[in-house]
Amino acid sequence: MVTTDNLANVLSAIKNAEAAGKNELTVRPSSKVIVAVLDIMKKEKYIADFDARKDLRGGTIVVKLAKQINNTGVIKPRFSVTLDKLEKFEKRYLPAKDFGRIILTTSKGIMTHLEAKENKLGGVLLAYIY
Repeated sequence: MVTTDNLANVLSAIKNAEAAGKNELTVRPSSKVIVAVLDIMKKEKYIADFDARKDLRGGTIVVKLAKQINNTGVIKPRFSVTLDKLEKFEKRYLPAKDFGRIILTTSKGIMTHLEAKENKLGGVLLAYIY
C-alpha cells in the first residue's frame, strides 16, 4: 500500500495513541520533515521524547507520549502565508489565542508560528497542534 502523506499518518497515529492512553508509539517510515516536526513537538512539550532509527526500510521512530495533546493534524492544502495573513490561519486552526501551535516551513527551516512572527517570516503551513 502506498501512503500519500506520511506526516498526516504520523500525527494521526500520535493522536489515536494519546486517546487510547498509550505511553509509547512506533511509527514508520521516517523523514526529515517528520523528525523536524517531532523535534518541535518535543521542544513545546507535547511529546516526552522520540528516537529516530535508520534501517533499510525507510526508518522507524519510537515516540514517547506525554499525554499533552488534545488535537493534532496536517493543514491541507499547504497554504503559503505571509506574515500579515498568519493571524487568519491561527483563528482557523487553533481554538484560542496563545493556545496551541501552527508548524510551518520557512526559508530558515521548520518552526512554529510564534518563531516565524518573531523572525518576521512567512512560509508554507504544515500542521497544527494543541
